[in-house]
Formats: sequence, C-alpha cells, structure tokens
Amino acid sequence: MNVGRFVLACTLLVGASWGGKAGQSQKAPCRPGFSQNFYTVIVSRDVLRGQSILKDTTLSRERVRFEDCQRSSREVGFISSDPNFGVRPDGTLYAEQFVANLSEPVQFMVTARALHDPRIWETTVKLALAGHLHSLPLTKFGFEEMLSRVWDSQPRVIRFSRKHQRGSSANSLRRQKRDWVIPPINVPENSRGPFPHMLVRIRSDQDKDVGIRYSITGAGADQPPSGIYNIDPISGNMFVTQPLDREERASFHLRAHAVDMNGNQVENPIDLYIYVIDMNDNRPEFQNQVYNGSVAEGSKPGSSVMQVTATDSDDSTTANGMVRYRILSQTPHSPIPNMFTINSETGDIVTVAAGLDREKVSQYTIIVQATDMEGNLNFGLSNTATALISITDINDNPPELTAGTFTGEVPENKVNVVVTNLTVVDRDQPHSPNWNAVYRIVNGDLTGSFTVRTNPITNEGMVTVVKPVDFELNRSFVLTVVVSNQAHLASGIQSSLQSTAGVTISVQDVNEPPVFPVNPKMIRFEEGVPAGTTLTVFAAQDPDHFIHQTVRYSKLSDPANWLKINRTNGQITTMAMLDRESIYVKNNMYEATFLAYDNGSPQASGTGTLQIYLIDVNDNAPVLVPREAQVCERARPNSRINITASDADADPNIGPFVFELPSFPTSVRRNWTISRLNGDYAQLRLRIPYLEAAVYEIPVIVSDSGNPPLSNRSLIRVKVCPCDNNGDCSATGAVAAAGLGTGAIIAILICIIILLSMVLLFVVWMKRREKERQAKPLLIDPEDDVRDNILKYDEEGGGEEDQDYDLSQLQQPESLDHIISKPSGVRRVDERPVISESQYPVRPSLPHPGDIGDFINDGLRAADNDPTAPPYDSLLVFDYEGSGSTAGSVSSLNSSSSGEQDYDYLNDWGPRFKKLADLYGGGEEDD
Repeated sequence: MNVGRFVLACTLLVGASWGGKAGQSQKAPCRPGFSQNFYTVIVSRDVLRGQSILKDTTLSRERVRFEDCQRSSREVGFISSDPNFGVRPDGTLYAEQFVANLSEPVQFMVTARALHDPRIWETTVKLALAGHLHSLPLTKFGFEEMLSRVWDSQPRVIRFSRKHQRGSSANSLRRQKRDWVIPPINVPENSRGPFPHMLVRIRSDQDKDVGIRYSITGAGADQPPSGIYNIDPISGNMFVTQPLDREERASFHLRAHAVDMNGNQVENPIDLYIYVIDMNDNRPEFQNQVYNGSVAEGSKPGSSVMQVTATDSDDSTTANGMVRYRILSQTPHSPIPNMFTINSETGDIVTVAAGLDREKVSQYTIIVQATDMEGNLNFGLSNTATALISITDINDNPPELTAGTFTGEVPENKVNVVVTNLTVVDRDQPHSPNWNAVYRIVNGDLTGSFTVRTNPITNEGMVTVVKPVDFELNRSFVLTVVVSNQAHLASGIQSSLQSTAGVTISVQDVNEPPVFPVNPKMIRFEEGVPAGTTLTVFAAQDPDHFIHQTVRYSKLSDPANWLKINRTNGQITTMAMLDRESIYVKNNMYEATFLAYDNGSPQASGTGTLQIYLIDVNDNAPVLVPREAQVCERARPNSRINITASDADADPNIGPFVFELPSFPTSVRRNWTISRLNGDYAQLRLRIPYLEAAVYEIPVIVSDSGNPPLSNRSLIRVKVCPCDNNGDCSATGAVAAAGLGTGAIIAILICIIILLSMVLLFVVWMKRREKERQAKPLLIDPEDDVRDNILKYDEEGGGEEDQDYDLSQLQQPESLDHIISKPSGVRRVDERPVISESQYPVRPSLPHPGDIGDFINDGLRAADNDPTAPPYDSLLVFDYEGSGSTAGSVSSLNSSSSGEQDYDYLNDWGPRFKKLADLYGGGEEDD
C-alpha cells in the first residue's frame, strides 16, 4: 500500500506515577539511567482511523530521556526489543515497519548502553491507542461483566526470566535476552471484591530444586500507601486487598523478589506494573455555576457569545472523561426558542438566528448540560450550569422629538435664559452614547443668539439665549432644530423624519436705558479755559423707538467739580478754570461721568464718560532745585553747587532753562557767579577766594522756554562753612555756619541743664506730697453713712492742710495797741467794731424734720446782719506805693462815681489795647 508519510499524534506520559522511585525527580546526587522505568505513548484514535503506522514515522516529539551524569556529552546507544519500533540516538521513538493497527497495546523494552561502560540500563515503553479500553454499558450485569473481563485478561502466572551466561571476557558486555516482556497488570477501580482478590502468581523455575520465598516491594506494598498489595511467600500468589480509586492513584510499580530459605537471592527482581482501570464514577463539574456573557443586538448568526467549561476527573483518554455539551432550555423564547447553540466539544455558545433586539429582550437565561461518555445520555453522567447572556445596546433607534413645533418667549437684552425645552424619545439604553441627544440649530439664527443645550438627566433640549436680542430689531425668531445621538447610528438604520422640529421664539419689549452714542467721548481743550465755557453736548439716545420717552441728565462723577451738565439737552459747561497740572488730571486726561435716565416705568438709566484732553499752556514758572546747599568758605575746585529747575508744565513749555543772578543786591554778583552746564543744569560757585562762614540766601532767576517764557526769582540757601582736607564741612564749621558762637552754644547747654533740674525737683516734690497725703488718716470713717444727717460742730476751723498756721493772727484784736507795735511787714489792719454780738437761734435737741429749713434760714439771716462777723466792713490802711503810674488810682469795686471816666489814654498803650480802647475810648455813641 503506497501511503504517504505522516507524523502520528502521540503523547509521552512522563511522571513519577508510572516509574516509582526511579521515576521520581531527583536533582542530587545524580543517578545515571533513564528518567523513568516505564513510558506510555498514547496514539490518537483519529490518526489511525483507516490508516496504518508507516515506516520511520516519529511517534513522539518527546524523547526517552537518559542521564549520563557527565559534564561532557557521551555517545549512548539505544536498542529496542521489538523489531517493529526503534529509538534514535536522541531518544526519539519511531516505527520501523508497517503496523496494521493498534487495536491492542504494544509493549517493548528499550536498552541503553554507553561506550566504555560495562553497565546497561533498561526501560519499558507501552504504545496504546487513545480510548482502547472502552467502558461497557453499565447495565445490571455490565459492571460485573467488565470486571470479569479485566480479571480474566490478567496473566495467570508470571515467571522469572531465565539466566544467560556472560562472555569469558569480563570487559565484554553482551546483551541480555529475555524470553518475554512481562505485561502490565490491569486492576479496575471501585471493585466490589471479595477481597483479598488474587491478581497473578509469581513463580521461579527453581522452585522445584530449592525452597523459594517470594516478596514484593514498592509503593502500595511495603511503602506508603502500604498494604494495598501483598503476596503469599510460599505460593507466590499476589493479591489486592481493597478497592482502588484511579483518581487518587492511577498506577503502581512493584518489584517481585525470590530468595531461598537462607535469604539468598535466587532470581533477579522483576518489575510489576499495575494499572488502575478507570470507571465512570465522576460527574462533569462546571468551573462556575453561573456564566455571564454578552452579545450585541442585531448580531448575525454565528456570532460568538461566550464559552462554558466543565471538567471530568475520569480518564480523559476514555469515554468516561470525554464531556459533551448541549443546551437544555432558553428563557425567554423570543423571537424564537432556539436563538443560541453550543459546540458540543468546546462549550462555545454562538447565535443561531438573527433578530436580537435589546429593546425587546435585554437578557437571556440558558441552561447548559455537560455529559460524559461522549454525551451518551443513557450511560453518561450529567451536570448543569446557567449562562446569562446580556444583549448589549447598539444605536439602532434614532431620537424622535415629541412634537413638530415648539414655542417660547424671552425678554430682550437677557442672556443665559432658557426659552423652551424640547422633549425627545429614544428607546436605546438610557445615559449611554446611543441615548444621549445632541441638538443643532440649522436655520433661523443668523446672529448666533441661541443655542440648544442637552439636559443630562432628562435628555431634553434647552433652547437658551447666549446673545442679547433686540425687540426693536427682531420681534420674533423661527428656528429649525435637528436632534441626533452622541454615537453614530448603526449601519442600515435610517433616521426618522421626526428628528427635526421648528421653534418659534417671541421677543418681549422692555424699557431699555438711554445709550450714549460715543462712550467714552473725548474732547480736546487748552487748559486755563475760564468758567462758563461750553465744552460740548453729551447727549444720549433712547433705544425704545416705539415708545416716546423724555431723557434727563445729571452728573455722577466730577472729581475737581469743574463741570456741569444741562438737565435737558446734555450741554457740558465749565464751572471753574481747567488746570492741566491738577492732581485730578492723569496723563493730560480729565474724566467725568454723567447719568442719562428716562421717564419709563420702571425708570432706566445709562452712564457715559466724558474725557477732556487738556493741552498744556505755559502757565507755571520754573522753580529752582535744590533749595539748600553748602560750600567751603575757601574756593576750591570742588566747591561748586549744581542746580536745576522743575516746571509743572509740559514740553515745549519747560527746558532748556536760563539761570542768572540778579543785579541787586550787588553783593550777589560780587561774591558768586553762575555758569550753564547744559539746557537743564547750571553751576553756582564762589567768585572770591574766601567768604566768611555763615548762611547766605542767594537769589537766582530761572526762565523756561515757553512762548512767552516765564521767569521766577528763587532763593537758594547756601551754608558757607570751614572744610577739612577732604573738602567736607566740619562739625564746628557747620555750627558756625548756622550763625551761633561758642558763648551762645554754652548758654544754650546751661539753660537745658537748669530746665532738666527743675523738672526733676518738681517730680520729687510731687511724689513727696503724694506720700504725705496717703500717710494722714481720714477724718471720716468710710463706713459711717452721713447722708440725711445734720451735724453740728462747735468750731469750724481750717482744713486739714492749714493746721500748722497760727490762727491767732486771724482773731479780731480788742484794742489798737497792736497797730503801734505791729511788725514793719504788716500792711493791713482789720478793725472789729465794738458792739454787742448778735444772737443766733438755738437748735433744739430733737428738731422736727419740718423745722430744719426754718432753722437754717434763721441762722443765715443772723450771720448776714452780724457786723462783728468777719470780714469787717472797716477802713483798710495801705502803705504808700509811690507815684509815676499813668493808670491813676483804682477805687473800690463796690463804689461808683457819678462822673464820666476818660479812657482815651488807652489808645497810647499800643495795638494790644486797641480793642479795649475801642470799647471805652472816645468813640461815638450809638443813636
């Protein structure tokens, strides 16, 4: 049969579960040999269907791995015990000859030998077809029948291999040939027993000659999990003691030993491979109980939706672990009951038919069933899961306005006012780009006065005024508005005619304020304009053309109070002279603000600004700068004063300036000279070599360049003082220049010291007085309440501060002897009349409150009529004071003269007595 070359799909199962200790991964120390004692190669059923295994066909990309534990690679040769299969130097398995089929597993031995190494290594390779152990139908006799077939298929007796002689040379290595390869032992899982159950019998050919004892070692026998397998040491019968679970352990690797009665090895150990045959005892399990998927509405048939996955713990190479999927139900059934289908092997869910519409059905609930045994519902085990399929929105519904026309109104000159709301309907998912409406004005708004904003909550269109509208220009607007979605419509969807509407907007008339046509208005005038000059007419216009109203004017702001406005026509007139140099003028500009208001209801007003540009005239004479300076008393090269001038006017009415000294007084030009440095500066210096130290006021005439020019005579105060070697005015020289001598300075210092001493003495005296006052006790206890009481004292002496005076001097003398013998310093004598004393009323011991006033009045009258009570109305004698006074004598204040007094002499006393002279002098009497 001429069949082309093809590669088989094979799987090399590598793991410790097949190889026992030898198959376990060990990193250190390194043990030379195969990585496993047993390899299994599973060939896919699809590859061999109707075909044969070809010569030199690679069985697996995985290699039979051999570790030589050397740093440098050495050549290793592999030999297969089956002539139909071979092994390449890299460990790759391949078919040597045609093989009809692999209906039964094939097992052979691979031997490895390295150069210059007497040792050899062996491993077993099993080639099996995927799913070659078909599970039988589990009828009431199916399970027992399958187990019996498995048990019956086991080899009854396993013999130890016969020994072969080695060559005479110790170094020569000859391949050991065996009579057979021991087939693996198959044990079904979940066996019901009875246990222990015999598997095979181990025999040695020498059991007839000597007594043999048999034993087994390995995981499952004497190693954990121990006790699963045991052997009769005499008969060699090997048993399994309990049910097995392939999902816990799928294979066992045991080793059988034969020794004599003394424990000596009589046979080489043989390897026993026990495979647990899988039974369908596990249901498929979904990874999730609920799966969530989505698909866009309007999707075409065959569109992928989602994938569900279920796993089965049974052998995936057999039907027990092969899972198939199907859909049990769909909710709802709209538009048809079977809108989705599922790939039975992969679990991919796809759409079957068109017609998904989110606006009708937003979510589907799918019940998915997973069944093993390749989906055989009669014998397979099943499980279910729920798939929730959400239908995602696409923009397949354009927005539709609820009406064809909308109306609204807006006051003129108002902005950011919502005129009307445009309502719209959109069946797409709310608050998504497919639902969000976008409005555009396509006609009727040439000035751009309106816009349509979208309400993010209701999706309505808010027609808003963004520029003021004028009733006098447009009384109404008719807009055309188009609405669309934020996202583009899906392909194939036509836009509705209802997405366009007309909006009629009426403009309401309001009373608008008067408007100044030119605002601000600037005029130009020369400064110095006199009061009463008419400057301009600053009139405003009323925008309300359809209403006749009167406009009046008033002044709002006039910082210098220079202007007034005619209330009727807006004429501006000056009230004072305009001065460019005023502090209210900035950069030659003076600003005033005026108000124009109408008589509408409500009243409206507008403001206007008048700017007056003042043209400069030469009305300010220059002023000398600086006004003070100092020079040395002896002329030196640096004894010069640089002077300039300042002028409040502007160019060309300022510099260049002309500086000159006046002709009078003549001493100015005799002692000083002035020279021009440039147009703005001049230099003043001494003409004579020496000038006495003092302060001199030197007049300088400064003239500007105006037309006509203005001049000013300014004084510069120059201090002439002695200077040191550096040309600086010394301290003593500065004092001397100020006009004070040494004696005057000493006198000033002495006066200052005396004044400070007097202040100090006054402070000390005041503190002493304060201490004495605080040391004296109070005359009245502060706790005594003297209110509403009348106290009588026998003697009313002086106050507390005159207790140290001699009160006898105040007593009235009984005779005039003291006049003769009085000291020379006494100039006044009071004489007491010699008469009987007056009688004063006696106060009753217990006066009635109503008698107190009468008692006081009687005592007052008695004191007034008592001539013996001081002061005495007696003749007072004064010593002669001399003559020469122009004032004349002064009579008693209580005396009066019938003659007229002449006060004309007051006019000779100077200006300070002028007012008194006018009052009492010889003025004319009023008629």
